Amino acid sequence: MRYVSKLILFTFLGWKLSGEFPKKRNQYIIIFAPHTSGVDFLLALLVRSITQISPYYFGKASLFKKPFGYVFKSLKGIPIDRSSNQNYVQTIVQNFKDNPRYILALAPEGTRKKVTKWKTGFYYIAHQAQVPIVKVSMDYSKKEICIDNPVMTSGDFESDMIKIQVFFKDAIGKHPQFS
Repeated sequence: MRYVSKLILFTFLGWKLSGEFPKKRNQYIIIFAPHTSGVDFLLALLVRSITQISPYYFGKASLFKKPFGYVFKSLKGIPIDRSSNQNYVQTIVQNFKDNPRYILALAPEGTRKKVTKWKTGFYYIAHQAQVPIVKVSMDYSKKEICIDNPVMTSGDFESDMIKIQVFFKDAIGKHPQFS
C-alpha cells in the first residue's frame, strides 16, 4: 500500500511531501490545517500510508453511522458529538497516559468551514499529557504537505499559539474562502 500511496500522491496527483514524523517518539499530537474539504482526509490517508504512522483522529459523530461508520472506526476514528459538552480533553489525556504508543491527529479548526478562532483542546491535551505537537500544513496552491518539527507547549497559551499558527499562515486550503 505504501508504494501505491506514493504513486497516487506524488505521480498521479502531483503533490510533494516534506519533513517527517518523529521516529523516536511514540506519542504526539498532529495538527493539520487548513482543513477546508473532505479531500483533506483522503490526502491524510495517503500520507498516513506513506509515512507508516497510524494515528487516532477526531471526526464528527455523524460520520460513524451507517454505511461508512465501520470504515472510519477501523481507521482509528474517534466520534465527537459537538452537541454535547463532554470533557474530551481529560479522556484523551488519559488515553496518552494509558497507551505508550498513542498518536492523535486533528484539525484545530474543528470544521471545514471558515472559523475566526481555532478549537484549543489540542493544546491542552498536549500540555497536560506532556506530549509534543507536530504541525502539518496542506497547501493546495503549491500541492505541498509540510511536516514540521515537534514542539512542546510551555504553558504560556497565547505565546505558544502565536508560534504554532505562524507555521500555517501561508498555506491555502482546497477552498481558499474557508482558509
